Amino acid sequence: MTPLITATALASNLGTSKLVIVDCRHDLQDSEAGLRAYQAAHLPGAIHLHLDKDLSGIKTGENGRHPLPDPVQLAQCFADNGISSDSTVVAYDAQGGMYAARLWWLLRWLGHDAVQVLDGGWQAWLAAGYPTTQDAAQRPAAQFTQQIRPAYFVGVEEVKANLLSKEFLVVDARAPGRFAGEGETIDPVAGHIPGARNRFFQDNLDADGRFKSAEALRSAWQAALKDHSASQTVQQCGSGVTACHNLLALEIAGMSGARLYPGSWSEWCADATRPVATGNGQD
Repeated sequence: MTPLITATALASNLGTSKLVIVDCRHDLQDSEAGLRAYQAAHLPGAIHLHLDKDLSGIKTGENGRHPLPDPVQLAQCFADNGISSDSTVVAYDAQGGMYAARLWWLLRWLGHDAVQVLDGGWQAWLAAGYPTTQDAAQRPAAQFTQQIRPAYFVGVEEVKANLLSKEFLVVDARAPGRFAGEGETIDPVAGHIPGARNRFFQDNLDADGRFKSAEALRSAWQAALKDHSASQTVQQCGSGVTACHNLLALEIAGMSGARLYPGSWSEWCADATRPVATGNGQD
């Protein structure tokens, strides 16, 4: 299954029994904006899953702003919302896939590969003139069996050990300014993990908000990673959300095997003993 689906292809499959469409719209500055947008209008049959309440775990103050949810609880959330082990899931948002990619990664982490992201998201659906609705979807509970893939991510101690071992390359998906330690508005400490390389997730998209072609992404990522393969990288961002966008882009490019550091910068900087780098220097 390809990682992306077009609005045209999705429209032709509306109403099929195994299809579950998930509205992932969200706003980091207004946590209820996504739900309000869903209530105002959404794709026919779509359910809404909330980044903070459904797709993240409990915050301790030390594990980042969007820690991974407990896999058993996440699997139950999917089941309660009508996502079964044989469902085909399509995730969309209105932010170029930055939140939909989180759901895409979480499902794959739990062993569910039948998931795609709507290329161009909400805007592409509207531009194509396809219908929307205000009716909340009512899906019966389902059975979702999780088969967790522990090799999909690394923890903070592995990232810390990597400062010396350099076994993998850390790639930071945040905007260049935040990576450099300039204009930080979200986290209490500015900067980046020493040795990390910056690859802004928005660079995966064309001007119309759709992903660039597989060939263009492959060329750009090979240039960004230089002498590293995708499988030698760990992707991070501010809180483990937009890093999933980079993971999705790599998958589109046919460059599999990269891992996620879920805690990302918000977890790393919560401990003052962990070193911080600034500037735009790329190792």
